[in-house]
Amino acid sequence: MHVNILDLSAYVGLAAVGAVTVNMLLGILMAFRYSPLRSWPHRKFNYFRVHNGCGYVALLASVLHPLLLLLNDEPRFMLRDIVYPAHSPGKPLENTVGALALYLVTVVVISSYFRLGLGRRVWKAFHFVIYFAAAALFFHSLLTVPDMKSVSVDWWDGGKIFIMICLTLVGAAGLLRWRRARTIAQAPVRGLRETRAPREGASLW
Repeated sequence: MHVNILDLSAYVGLAAVGAVTVNMLLGILMAFRYSPLRSWPHRKFNYFRVHNGCGYVALLASVLHPLLLLLNDEPRFMLRDIVYPAHSPGKPLENTVGALALYLVTVVVISSYFRLGLGRRVWKAFHFVIYFAAAALFFHSLLTVPDMKSVSVDWWDGGKIFIMICLTLVGAAGLLRWRRARTIAQAPVRGLRETRAPREGASLW
């Protein structure tokens, strides 16, 4: 099977979506105080490290995804179309939202790297930017087409189905986290210590 530059860029983009999805799910598990030792698989497993590693993979894939387009012949992308794709060839709106997702992911990763110097309150503010980054990433991924020419989106394409599965997982997990946060906010002060989520200072996102 022949894989061209556009196909390769699309595959890398799917890797970014997968890495962001896994990272957010692991972060939500931390909020629920999940312990792989107490629960399944009942073994000591440092998923904080996996969580951090997925963050860097997501950033790398998000950067590589548009840079590969510079090697494509038709449509031809220039560096300005990558940095500011408002006038890029093919799907400029979707590409602009994709660039926004990349910039937001970069902010989250860099701020997490310097979280000790920023302090927990400031870092947490940057931390929640990942939800906006994910929204922009899913918008871009669902509405772009691999060949940059087609007008309509093939919703039965394997890549689109994968993205929709990831979106469903993140949406369901995010809803559970929101409900938990709401329950904690409404709990009596005495019960906060028992239900409060753990510190996430050791995580990347």
